[in-house]
Amino acid sequence: MTFSPDSPAQTTSSAITFRTVDLRGQRLSLAALRAAVPRAQHQTMADAEQKVTDIIHAVRSSGYAALSEYARTFDGVDQQHPRVPAAALRSALENLDPAVRAALEESISRARRFADGQRPQNIDVVLGDGATVSQNWVPVGRVGLYVPGGLAVYPSSVIMNVVPAQAAGVASIALASPPQKDFEGLPHPTILAAAALLGIDEVYAIGGAQAIAAFAYGIPSSGQDEALDPVDVVTGPGNIFVATAKRLVKGVVGIDSEAGTTEIAILADAGANPGLIAADLISQAEHDPRAASVLITDSEALAAAVRDELDVQAAATKHRDRVREALSGPQSGVVLVDDLDQGIAACDAYAAEHLEIMTAEAPRVAARIRNAGAIFVGEYSPVSLGDYCAGSNHVLPTSGTAAFSSGLNVTTFLRAIQVINYSKSALEQVSRHIVSLSRAEDLPAHGDAVTARFPAGE
Repeated sequence: MTFSPDSPAQTTSSAITFRTVDLRGQRLSLAALRAAVPRAQHQTMADAEQKVTDIIHAVRSSGYAALSEYARTFDGVDQQHPRVPAAALRSALENLDPAVRAALEESISRARRFADGQRPQNIDVVLGDGATVSQNWVPVGRVGLYVPGGLAVYPSSVIMNVVPAQAAGVASIALASPPQKDFEGLPHPTILAAAALLGIDEVYAIGGAQAIAAFAYGIPSSGQDEALDPVDVVTGPGNIFVATAKRLVKGVVGIDSEAGTTEIAILADAGANPGLIAADLISQAEHDPRAASVLITDSEALAAAVRDELDVQAAATKHRDRVREALSGPQSGVVLVDDLDQGIAACDAYAAEHLEIMTAEAPRVAARIRNAGAIFVGEYSPVSLGDYCAGSNHVLPTSGTAAFSSGLNVTTFLRAIQVINYSKSALEQVSRHIVSLSRAEDLPAHGDAVTARFPAGE
């Protein structure tokens, strides 16, 4: 689940235009496939970069004053200090709907079990008598977690960010979410309740790119205002400005990925249920007018049936205007393929954030997929399950970046530190090789540093 939370609400009553990309009868290269599959044609990071650069500069130079000004400009709230009082966290949890609390607790339990199982083991490799090389996994010291606001409320994102960080053993965790005018300038109370439920007490009412900048560079203390210490890693989904800010601070801090607007692809054959496919496409389209919903199939009859279902189901859903716009956009549509093999190739070219497999022998088909943020196998594993209670993480790579990056997980918050421990005799065994390689690279002092440990005659 990824988001474009600051998009304005849309109001349109136009019919859905779920376009078709017909790849049948074509032998396309990977580059051609990537160009052919539906993609959004909206604001790029290059368009947002100057605005975000200005925001980062203002936060670095003016600190809390800049954050207050952005809260007034972007969120419509007057803010003295962004730190959420402990009393507000306690109150939010105390007043949380019991049904929502039970759902959050179940989601936390499942996410924690999966995260605990992800932690890699330290290893010691003995390469000879007295020669040991180890790899130790060590958590980063401090992380900043971003939870978006805007068109919807995302307490589930609090869980998805916090749980793997806790499982990794991170000692210091800070969380930021946009201030809400309707809640006296604080983040939504359900966000605060989820943080309190997880034991997170350092929460800030900061939104957008300015939150990423504050985490990356920190905010010094000003008068009676306490400092916001910089973090080592920033994670969490957001809109184009959040994604751009993460790209610009990468290197100052680590990031999870440049997650953008949510997307779903469904690979389906003639035997799939068109009603379920339509429901799942709509479930992601309701996030944002720029959300992407793509069906990949070799069945024209299924595609036609899904179109009919989309018209019926979209008309009945709460956010029908938002859904219609998302489904009618250039980022959504049907991709017609010759057969399953071409369908799998199209899936790998698209590299979906969420990929559902609704085919015969779905587990076997899923095993052939190489590029996806998360794969949902069979008609009883919808993306909504992963969004909330599967135990998996819904902070996933988008816009084709699943071809080279992973979803949020425990290793996001860990570093692999190599430890080299050689005895004198173990070093002596490889000393001549070190000298030979140092001379080959014209770095003789490297070899000298070894031979100095073995003076002639000793």
